[in-house]
Amino acid sequence: LYSLLSSLSFKRRYQNRATMAQPYTYTADPRAVPQRAKYREAPPAAGPKNIMWDKRVFRGSNYAPQTLPATAQPDPVQLQREAESRRRRTQQSRQRDLQMPQTPDAVDGRKHMEMQTEVYLEEISDRVPEADNETQTDPFLDRPPSPHFVPTKTGVDKETQIYDGDLFDFDLEVDPILEVLVGKTLEQSMMEVLEEEELANMRAHQQKFEQLRNAELAETQRMEAAGKRRVDEKERRKAQERARVQ
Repeated sequence: LYSLLSSLSFKRRYQNRATMAQPYTYTADPRAVPQRAKYREAPPAAGPKNIMWDKRVFRGSNYAPQTLPATAQPDPVQLQREAESRRRRTQQSRQRDLQMPQTPDAVDGRKHMEMQTEVYLEEISDRVPEADNETQTDPFLDRPPSPHFVPTKTGVDKETQIYDGDLFDFDLEVDPILEVLVGKTLEQSMMEVLEEEELANMRAHQQKFEQLRNAELAETQRMEAAGKRRVDEKERRKAQERARVQ
């Protein structure tokens, strides 16, 4: 097989050398260049370009959680498959933990310790280093009270002198006001007195009506008791007569 491959490679190299020694010649007959269109043909009309009609576009919010409706029932076969998958993954992770190589126990007289392997060593301590420093600051003055806001004055100030009796006469102008006040007070007091008398009459009438009703009720109860006694007496006499006849 090796000799056969060697002879084939030698023949191929010999043919390549013979070909390279011959000059290159063009043996095809000349022909005219075919006529081509000046512009490219328009591409065929495609379907609708609106992405709202594309079935590959997802409908709805990309951030909203995909939740099932309250009436939808989960597939029991799918739930069983998910539980079986979780159980299998848990078992595999437990087996990997058991198969991981662990540090062997220390020999007698020695013990395991944690050591730093970084380039720069640093001291490991549970307490953060602390240091006390002092500084002196300038005292601050108390803030002065804010001045009272006074709006900007607008307009022009004018003044005049008013003497007694120039504007109105108090004794003359106060009479109508006093008449109205006194009249309204008397009217309101008379209405209150009339209302009190009316309420007293209504209470007296109601009391008389209750007395009359109680008297009629007592008379009715007395008559009912008397009728009941007569009926009982009649029934008792009938029972005695029937007993005597028998």
